[in-house]
Formats: sequence, structure tokens, C-alpha cells
Amino acid sequence: MNIYSDSSHSALKYLKNTEVNINNLLIMTGDFNIRNSLWDLSFPHHSSISDDLLIIADSFNLNLLIPTNSYPTRYSDTQGEANSVINLMFLYNGSNELNSHSIHPDWHLTSDHAPLTITISIMEENVTSTKLSIPKNSKEETAFVKEIIANLKNLNTSNITDSDKLEDVINFLESIIKQAWNKNAKQMRITKHSKQWWNDECGRALDKYRTTRSPKNWKIYKKVVKTIKRSFFDDKIQEVVNKS
Repeated sequence: MNIYSDSSHSALKYLKNTEVNINNLLIMTGDFNIRNSLWDLSFPHHSSISDDLLIIADSFNLNLLIPTNSYPTRYSDTQGEANSVINLMFLYNGSNELNSHSIHPDWHLTSDHAPLTITISIMEENVTSTKLSIPKNSKEETAFVKEIIANLKNLNTSNITDSDKLEDVINFLESIIKQAWNKNAKQMRITKHSKQWWNDECGRALDKYRTTRSPKNWKIYKKVVKTIKRSFFDDKIQEVVNKS
């Protein structure tokens, strides 16, 4: 969240007096127009408005960050007025690996404010492009079915006297199927023809994520897939019901 609070502290007053519902806030940064000895060593005083800022940050579960270098963030062009630190950065509490930011006085050029930067590592999401599969009407499918049938013949179900023994039989049955599957399934590349429910909307959502690598677009892709799958299988169930 980027904030500009003017000399009357309008933004802070708004945040203090208004119930703001912002979830999963990672960073709050901006020009807060507050001088305070907590973050500006050249300023010997404490401002009461800074207490409001820290309370607001705490309400979002954010902590004030300490920069890796000590420079002013605002450069005065008024004679006799000192440079100051009024641009701050707050980070989500618990992000220990991201506990500092940098001030770049040489980047401010014609601006009277120095930029602040922080590097945030985002784990890359990999979309699986292959899967284990047994092609329909293939020799692998025939071998898979034969192996399961052969093992089922040796499955002892005569001594199921309680729920524990029933669970043992079910677990053994599961292991039979898994073993036969792993033995006969082949790695196949996923395409739009791999799943009957896959459509152009799924493809567009996946292409957009692969282009941007954005966590937001990854969530959108997953949501689209979930909706399309649910709609497809609801239609299939209704089709079976109607035929029956």
C-alpha cells in the first residue's frame, strides 16, 4: 500500500478514524510527512502523530523497517531548512528475511525525495506439463486390469469382523491398485486434449499466468479451472441421470 499523507496528516487521520478492511497487506510505504527521532537521527524530538502511525501499522500487523543505509529521504531547497527522513517503509510482521530496505539519494534527480527499494523474492510456481496416464484401449490398460483382477482373487474378505479389519482390507486394495498403476502408467504430456473439460478459457488463463508469472494470475487460473471442471462434471452427472 502506497501512502501520501500531507502536512495536515489527512491520510493518517482517515486510516485512524475509518475501519479499513485490507487483507494480506505485505508492505506499507510512502511519504508520511512526519519527522521523528525514531527514524531521523538528526531530529531530536518525538511527534505525537508518529504514535498514530505506529498504531495504524500495528493494526495491519506491520513493523517499521530499518534502512541498510542512513540518508535523508527528502531534500529541502529552502535556505536554512534541513533535509529530513519522512519516507518510510513498513513490512508484514514475521518476514525476517526482508527486514531492511535501501535509500537511494543518487536516484532522486530533480525530485526532492529519494527512492526507497526492497527486494522481495517470490517463489516461482511451476505448472505441471506431464502426467502419469494409461491410454484407453491400450495394452497398458489391459495389463493394468488383468493385474488388479489377479490380485483381487487372492484378497481375503472372509474375516472382516470389525472396522479395523475392514480398513486393513481397503488399504490392501488401495496398494494393489497403486502398484498396478505405477507399473503400467506412462508419462504423457498434458495438452488441451488431455482432459475433456479443458476449454479455451482455461488455456487463456494459463497463458496469462505463464506470461506474467503473477501470483494473482495463478489464483485466477486455478479458479477458472475449478469452475470449468465443476460445470463439466455437473453436466456429465445430469446426463447419466437422464439416461437412467
